[in-house]
Amino acid sequence: MNKPHSQYQRYDARELTDEELVQHARVELFHVTRAYEELMRRYQRTLFNVCARYLGNDRDADDVCQEVMLKVLYGLKNFEGKSKFKTWLYSITYNECITQYRKERRKRRLLDALSLDPQEEASEEKTPKPEERGGLDRWLVHVNPIDREILVLRFVAELEFQEIADIMHMGLSATKMRYKRALDRLREKFADASVE
Repeated sequence: MNKPHSQYQRYDARELTDEELVQHARVELFHVTRAYEELMRRYQRTLFNVCARYLGNDRDADDVCQEVMLKVLYGLKNFEGKSKFKTWLYSITYNECITQYRKERRKRRLLDALSLDPQEEASEEKTPKPEERGGLDRWLVHVNPIDREILVLRFVAELEFQEIADIMHMGLSATKMRYKRALDRLREKFADASVE
């Protein structure tokens, strides 16, 4: 078995400051993760609580925490220390929470659109929540790939119909028609599922 490289010295990570751990991590990563692991151990619970409060649920908070930890792992080598580690960590966390929040908001907009008549989008009348039926992915498997792409470009990328038409090399009226038909198909499928 190979001996550790001479630059990796023995230390008790629990006794070091954040700044000292950052210095060790910058030298050791990716061969030794002891300093990185201690940094994450120190902030893991607070990190999760911040995400859970911002996003409103544990599942999304856990996903964001995992993403933040990966970004820290890969970013520590380039962290210059212009701010405290804690400030840098929560800056990454905040940005990831915003990204996740926007993603969920777009998904909710799509789900709302699927459950409303396009002519009556302001109506109070709604069908049961699609997430109770298995989520967005379960809905999208019921449309062909072109229609799925139109729905995703419309709701996830938040593009206008003309932009979608240009991207897909279709006419504007054809794009709108496919969009409406895709929504109708999904509503029909959902209505059939709710009868069962």
